[in-house]
Amino acid sequence: MISTLDRFLDHQTMYRLVLYYLIALLGTALVLGFFKLAPHDPVALAFTTGLMLVACWITNKAFAVVFQVPANSESVYITALILALILDPVAISDLKGIGAVVCACVWAMSSKFILAIGRKHLFNPAALGVALSALLLDHPATWWVGGNLPLLPVVLAGGLLIVRKLRRLDLVATFIIVALAVTLSTTEPSQYSTALIETLGSSPLFFFAFVMLTEPLTAPTMRLSRIAFAAIVGFLFAPNIHVGSFYFTPELALLVGNLFAYVVSPKGRLVLTLERIEQSAVDSYDFVFSSPRKVAFEAGQYLEWTLGLDRSDNRGNRRYFTVASAPTEQSVRLGVKFYPRSSAFKQTLGAMKPGSTIHASQLAGEFTLPADPETKIAFLAGGIGITPFRSMLQYLVDIHEKRPITVLYGVETQQDIAYRDVLDRAKRELGVKTVLAVANGAERGQYPGYIDARLVRLAIPDYLERMFYISGPQAMVKALRGKLLAMGVHRSKIKVDYFPGFA
Repeated sequence: MISTLDRFLDHQTMYRLVLYYLIALLGTALVLGFFKLAPHDPVALAFTTGLMLVACWITNKAFAVVFQVPANSESVYITALILALILDPVAISDLKGIGAVVCACVWAMSSKFILAIGRKHLFNPAALGVALSALLLDHPATWWVGGNLPLLPVVLAGGLLIVRKLRRLDLVATFIIVALAVTLSTTEPSQYSTALIETLGSSPLFFFAFVMLTEPLTAPTMRLSRIAFAAIVGFLFAPNIHVGSFYFTPELALLVGNLFAYVVSPKGRLVLTLERIEQSAVDSYDFVFSSPRKVAFEAGQYLEWTLGLDRSDNRGNRRYFTVASAPTEQSVRLGVKFYPRSSAFKQTLGAMKPGSTIHASQLAGEFTLPADPETKIAFLAGGIGITPFRSMLQYLVDIHEKRPITVLYGVETQQDIAYRDVLDRAKRELGVKTVLAVANGAERGQYPGYIDARLVRLAIPDYLERMFYISGPQAMVKALRGKLLAMGVHRSKIKVDYFPGFA
């Protein structure tokens, strides 16, 4: 089950979007360089980019083998392209510059393995590579593609798309507002106009915010921590912030923010061992894993799951799935639906045998039960979108806590109904009402068709008093949210958990 970081976007889709964005920026820079509209020779830029891609790939491959962890090729390309768009290009004859570029790549990629705690890397790789290149080799980042005015439209267009897809507007907006406020507060009033023009048009502000600040593995995932992280980085990003004679640079600002993110975020990466596979519905299976230690989480939260793939596809080897088990259960449960043309990730997952392992990390998510147990709740689920509700209901059953909950569960056929045992037990022991909406072949007592406004009114007469949780395919979630708003439910009472699901 895909969760909050990207209820709205499959994790690998996000990686590809960022990758395509960086490729578009690089291509535009090469074209502009050919027409002398960008500051660097396109031949040097192309050479440096190729050098960085090779250096990053070799370093990542070597460390992945040594540390025996799955390697993610897309992250390698992304890190290399970010470095190519930050550091000055070097000529083929510039041996010193080539050495500095290669060192920056090696430091960036190795940081994912060496500077990792509990197998979770601590710093943004590109920021660390650039910072060490400046501090140790006197080869600072002076280009920053975002600071080139002709490239700014491409930076903005692609960057805003990334922010929209990631749902990280709060992060980026906080960073930009704080950075601008601090910049102006340290500038003479007569220079406000110049400072604004330089910051917005000729600085790395936007590229940094869209690409590096939003990097998911080294930024907090919970909203309040995320805003605090953005404010810290924004404050230090401002050009006049210094400690004595030491001035912060964008990459150093981000590294400080990464330390804060580590302190406030869940720690470590787990290596989970498959115990068994259970079929929950037609084409849907639960993978039940044992963990080396008890996993502390809230029902409804998610983990990032990583597999080592013999043959990867363009969707990569990582996914975000909700933890289908309850915090009270000993095993860690992953619920997945398989489709006829599944990704390499799902094919590898489906071929797992007891004793096989998978890596899990990045615990996060806010699609969780309200703190007040008296809050009236409605769970609206579609298909495998029942997964987070399985976690919540099993948890409530285990702790014997009754809550005013009504479940509307929509499926195509009887065979698509998952977790009947948990739903029945929640009804029997906690009085949780469940209404099944079956599109094809509804039986007596079930609603024929999909979840709609009519069913909400019939099954939940007090719907205006309820907090709605919606989880399922993106089209369903979007449609139901719109219907609830049209019925008068306030947007603050609707929590959504998109599930693109066709991985």
